[in-house]
Amino acid sequence: MPDAARPAALFSLSDRTGAVELARALAARDIDIYATSGTRAHLAEHGIVAHDVEEITGFPALFGGRVKTLHPKVFGGILKDASAEHVRQAQQYAIPTIAVVVVNLYPFEATVARAGTELADAIEQIDIGGVALMRAAAKNFAHVAVLTHPTQYDAFVAALDAPEAAAALRRKLAVAAFERTAEYDVAIAHYLATAGEVLPGELPGALSLAMPLRARLRYGTNPQERAAFYLDRGDRLPEQLHGKALSYNNLLDLDATLRLLARAPLGAQFGSERERFVRAAVVKHTVPCGVAQRSTVGKALRDALAADAVSAFGGIVATDAPIDLEGALALREFFLEIVAAPAFSDEALAQLRRSKNLRIMRFAPSLPEELARELRVRSALGGVLAEDDDPQAAPEQWKVVGARPPSPQEWHDLAFAWDVVRHVKSNGIAIVRGGVTRGICAGQTNRVSAVRIAGFRAGENARGAACASDGYFPFADGLEAAAEAGCTAVIAPGGSIRDAIVIDAANRLGVALVFSSYRYFLH
Repeated sequence: MPDAARPAALFSLSDRTGAVELARALAARDIDIYATSGTRAHLAEHGIVAHDVEEITGFPALFGGRVKTLHPKVFGGILKDASAEHVRQAQQYAIPTIAVVVVNLYPFEATVARAGTELADAIEQIDIGGVALMRAAAKNFAHVAVLTHPTQYDAFVAALDAPEAAAALRRKLAVAAFERTAEYDVAIAHYLATAGEVLPGELPGALSLAMPLRARLRYGTNPQERAAFYLDRGDRLPEQLHGKALSYNNLLDLDATLRLLARAPLGAQFGSERERFVRAAVVKHTVPCGVAQRSTVGKALRDALAADAVSAFGGIVATDAPIDLEGALALREFFLEIVAAPAFSDEALAQLRRSKNLRIMRFAPSLPEELARELRVRSALGGVLAEDDDPQAAPEQWKVVGARPPSPQEWHDLAFAWDVVRHVKSNGIAIVRGGVTRGICAGQTNRVSAVRIAGFRAGENARGAACASDGYFPFADGLEAAAEAGCTAVIAPGGSIRDAIVIDAANRLGVALVFSSYRYFLH
C-alpha cells in the first residue's frame, strides 16, 4: 500500500536511455519508484527496486496494455497540492504523493516515418496515458517535476538538493512537456489527414504548427533581430561537416538552393534526358544566380559558378551529385558561404576544409524533392498563409503558338529555363543557353525591365538562347526585348488579352514561342 506521506516517482518510458541512473539518484534520496511493467523490468535488471504501478491502481494493465496509468489514484497523486483538504483526501483514499513523473511517448513519429507502415500499426502507437501523465504533471509544476526527455535528467538531479533551482526548473520542464504533447498531437493529426483515405486536394481545416527548437541563431536577417530555427524532423536537417555555425540567412539561402535541384514534372519527352545530367545551383539572397546541367559534377559546378561569377561571390552552392576532387577544385576558386551535396569524396573534403569558415553540408538525396512537395507556409498580418501543389490540378500543358517550332536544343533549353524560373521571384526571367543559365533577373516591378536586365547580364551568351518568363507578357515589348538581346526561343504562360499581339511579334522576329497553361509567380 503506497504511503501518502512519502514522495514517489512514476516511470513510464518507451525510450529508457538514462533511466537507471536517474532512478538510482531518486532512490538515494528516499523517493519511492513506481513504474509500468516494461520500465519496471528494465530497472530491475539493473538492481533498482521499483514497484509496479498496479500497486497504486489495484488493476492489472488492461486491453492489451492500452490502459495502465489511467486511474484516479495515479492522477490524484500527480494533481493534488499541499492543502489540508488534499492531504486529507490522499490519506483517506491511500493516494501516493507523486513528486516526479518520468515519461516519454510511444514512438508514433518514428513509426509513421517508416515506409510501408499500416494505418492500424500507426494507431497502436498513439499514446494516451503518457500524454495525460505529461499534461497532469506539467499543470501541477508547482509541486511536481515532469521529465520528458533523457537530456533533462542530469540538470534535474543537480537541482534536487537546491529548492530554489528546483522550483525554476520544474516550470521549465512543464513548458517542455506541453510543447512535446502539442507536437505529438500535430504529428498524429497530420498523419491521419494525409495517410490512407483522405479527401484529395484539400488543405487542413485548421493548421497547427508545433516544432521543436533546433537552434538559437546569433541574430535574424539583421543583427538587431532575434532568431531561432524550429524543425519537426531532425533527419531533414542537412549534416554540417565543417565551418561556422549556420545563420538565419544561411538557412533561407540553403532552402532556396536545394529547391533548385528538384526536377519539375515537364513530361516524358524531357524526363529521361534530364535525369542523365548532374545539376548544380548557386544562390545569393534566395535568388538564383547560376544553374547548370552537365555530365559531371565538376563541369556542372564550374559552369554554374561561371554563369554569374560576380554574383556567386559569397553565395550558396548545391549539387545533386557527390562532389569529387574535380568539383572541389572548381569550388576552391570562389569565396562561398555554403557548399551542399549528398556526399563528398575524402579528397574533396580535404580540399574544401582548407577554407576555415566554409560551411560544408551533406543532405539526403531525397531532400530537394521532399521540399518541393511539402506544405509551404509564411506569416502575414499576424496569421499564416499556407499552400501546396493541388494533386487534383490538371497536368501542365505546353503549346507552340508561334509559326516556328523550337529546335531540339531550344526545346531542352526552354525546359531547363522553365525549371529554373519557377524559383525566381516575380517578375522573374531566366535566359538559358546550352544547359546553363546565362542571365537571371528577379523581383522587378515590370516584366520588360526584368527581360532587359536578364539580357544585359547574359550579354553575348543570349545569342541563340531560350528565355523563360514566370508570368505572361502583357505587351509585346517583353518578347521584343528578349529577341533584341539575342534569344531565339521563349516560353511564358498564356492568358493575356494581348496574346495575339505577342504571337505576331514572335512571328515577325522569328522567335519560337511556347505558351504554358500554368504560371509560376514566386512572392
